[in-house]
Amino acid sequence: MNGYAKERAVDRLVRLSGQGLDLVSFWRAASEVFATAVPHYMAPCWYTMDPASLLVTSHFSEDVPEVPPEWLAAEYYEDDVNKLADVARSARGVSTLLEATGGNPASSPRWHENMVYGGDQELIAALRSDRGAVWGALGLYREVGQPSFDADDFAFIQTVSPLLAEGARRALLVGQATDPESPDGPGLIVLTDRWEVDSMTPGVARWLSDLPDGDWDAGILPHAVLAVAGQALRQADRPEAPAAVSRVLAKSGVWIVLHGATLVTDGPRRVAVIAEPAHPARIASLLMAAYGLTDREQDVTRLVLKGDATTEISTALRVSTQTVQQHLKSVFDKTGVHSRRDLVGKVFFSHYEPRVRDNESRALGARPLRGEPLARA
Repeated sequence: MNGYAKERAVDRLVRLSGQGLDLVSFWRAASEVFATAVPHYMAPCWYTMDPASLLVTSHFSEDVPEVPPEWLAAEYYEDDVNKLADVARSARGVSTLLEATGGNPASSPRWHENMVYGGDQELIAALRSDRGAVWGALGLYREVGQPSFDADDFAFIQTVSPLLAEGARRALLVGQATDPESPDGPGLIVLTDRWEVDSMTPGVARWLSDLPDGDWDAGILPHAVLAVAGQALRQADRPEAPAAVSRVLAKSGVWIVLHGATLVTDGPRRVAVIAEPAHPARIASLLMAAYGLTDREQDVTRLVLKGDATTEISTALRVSTQTVQQHLKSVFDKTGVHSRRDLVGKVFFSHYEPRVRDNESRALGARPLRGEPLARA
């Protein structure tokens, strides 16, 4: 891929990440870019991942509409390399099965699974924001006899990874705002470049009323909304700039997070502001409700889900390794498992696999996809 073609591909993804597309439309448009930027076999596999746990929440591929259950079982229960969470935790954020197996991909169980679909080579890339949050992953494959993924492929993917992560994050937020799953879901307001309200979702009015320095009943927008919108507009031509985000203390005493995003269209420029409550990761409340874990046990479990070793957990929580082991023993007792792998598998198949299947149905029904785990009844 020459330099000019690469620049055009990056420019296309910059525009796509700012258009406020629903997630499936975003993945489809991004797939068209990758068809020429990084040639591959079959359609790309796109995943969303919960940044709090690095567990998969959705999978989308035009050629594989439902992720095979044996693939999920292998990802979370089998010993293997090139797993999504491992790549997401890596410094480079891109890995091939050829590299991970030291040039012997046939030694990996996942290679044999891939070959069922004709995929000899596998490239996994984390979709990681500039701030380090992982919002998803990308899987690309090549047939037998095709050139190996090379340094140019890696460099392109690393360049566009933050754009793909931002596009996925934004699509999930817009989906929640336009089709809220709960009463405290996000709300969306779209402003013109003249600061006039273009459109809004029903749920956003109560967030606007709760923000200080505004009078929504009189049609006066809070200053915080205008500030985030202005920041988003200023950053529209600077894709390398950090996302426009603000955390505001509402009149009711709760914290509200505002996300600003410029919507790139053929007409006048518009900006979307999404308001949502600032709450801890959903996985924390699920762990408490399902297993009665204490706050510190939830902290330990969350880090185990992300793949942290005992020493890393000890450093992150500023406790001794012995204390970490004591918490882990309690977690194992409460969840009925005997190992870290079983703990990860139990949490995934109890709360995340149902979300993956729910999102597959949503994609087929043209409904917004969700990026959080699903609470079981």
